[in-house]
Amino acid sequence: MNTTATATKKVFGYLPPDAPPWGAMISLGFQQVLTMFPATVLVAILTKFDIGVTLTASGIGTIVALLVSGRRIPLYYGSSFSYITVVITTMSLYASDCFSDPATFYCPDGVRIVQVGIMATGILEILVGLLIMRIGKEALDKVLPPVITGSVAIVIGIALAGAALSMAGANWTVAFITLIITILFSVYLQGKGLIGMLPILLGAFVGWLVSIPFGLVNFGLIGEAQWVRMPAFTFPGFTDPNAWAAVTGIALIAIATIPESTAHLYQMSLYIDQLAKELGRTPFEIKKLIGLNLVADGSDDIVVGFLGGCAGTNYGENNSLMAITRCYSVPVLMAAGVIAILLGFIGKLAAIVNTLPVAVTGGLSIYLFGVIGMQGIALIQSERVNLFEPRQLAVGAIILVTGIGGNLALENGMFPFPIRVLFPSGIPAIVFAAILGILVNLIFLIFKPSRFGVEDRENINL
Repeated sequence: MNTTATATKKVFGYLPPDAPPWGAMISLGFQQVLTMFPATVLVAILTKFDIGVTLTASGIGTIVALLVSGRRIPLYYGSSFSYITVVITTMSLYASDCFSDPATFYCPDGVRIVQVGIMATGILEILVGLLIMRIGKEALDKVLPPVITGSVAIVIGIALAGAALSMAGANWTVAFITLIITILFSVYLQGKGLIGMLPILLGAFVGWLVSIPFGLVNFGLIGEAQWVRMPAFTFPGFTDPNAWAAVTGIALIAIATIPESTAHLYQMSLYIDQLAKELGRTPFEIKKLIGLNLVADGSDDIVVGFLGGCAGTNYGENNSLMAITRCYSVPVLMAAGVIAILLGFIGKLAAIVNTLPVAVTGGLSIYLFGVIGMQGIALIQSERVNLFEPRQLAVGAIILVTGIGGNLALENGMFPFPIRVLFPSGIPAIVFAAILGILVNLIFLIFKPSRFGVEDRENINL
């Protein structure tokens, strides 16, 4: 272990290039997998993806992203909640059998369609990353300011409210017990080490136990499952015209995930450089690698999209674990990737997860989807967006109403404006909202209010 002796203490920790002993590497890697497991698997459950494929793809995608970054950026990749709304909308539209039966755990027809869109997301992220490496992040921020990215994040979370309540309605008692227990775990277990980072897993387990007396747990699934099985990998539906119709809608969700990924990079850079300072080593300054980080993100999405896993993102939960353990070792994260790959082949594990009742998933979703929306508010707040300024209010307002209202009120959550090839059945509400917000913001960039004698209103200063 790397240490630096001082007069009063020894400093412990692993920086990105450091490789712990094998025993420590495996145990630290398993902690990383345990941390990402609840959220990653829950996304697969909600979107009817194969759990084994999702775990295996998460591991492979993480390893590929680490290699693409030159083993300089220590981030673990799991399933992204940001894509759930558009994935469910797409699968409901083009593979209607996916969500008609609550007993359906995996819908390959819908997955094949979505895979093409996930891979397109990866390509878009890579292009944005290369663009940032050339022109800088400031130019991109003008086109995608926090009022847009934050508002889109709010839409992503709140637009799923109907789906969350529908699942919870399978058994309101179980759903609300799960909800309250999960909230209590997330609040009162903070700072309690690894267990404090697993409120979703713990909440799901308690909800599962509560469901047993209600007869909601199908133990037969576990008995029927094989111990070892090949994950249900699927090939993207490149020849399906519906897949290409979904490409633009899915890829545009990167509008919300790019700022999230950048925020994670800044956070990790602070932690890593502080440890490097304490160890007397040169700072890594990975915050300067914004473009490369997005190229790594895109590489992960191309991998998981090709294999049939859920769209990915680097995980804040795993970042927090690294901050707690002071282990930012890339070899540890690669070990975690290998462990996740192996877990994907355990059939009994997927079967146990599939016994989770719909009501429990609904209770978890009420909390998680709401948190996604609140994170959008937090982004707007942290970036001190001036909501006293009419143009900022206008951009945010139209995104919220068209995104949330369109998803909840319009048929299939689609605006009835078909566009050949891109949106032949209409434009998904969340995509329509994002495009509308970007276009209105561009009007203000091209025709700056200051050119017409309009002065910016003063922002509140608390």
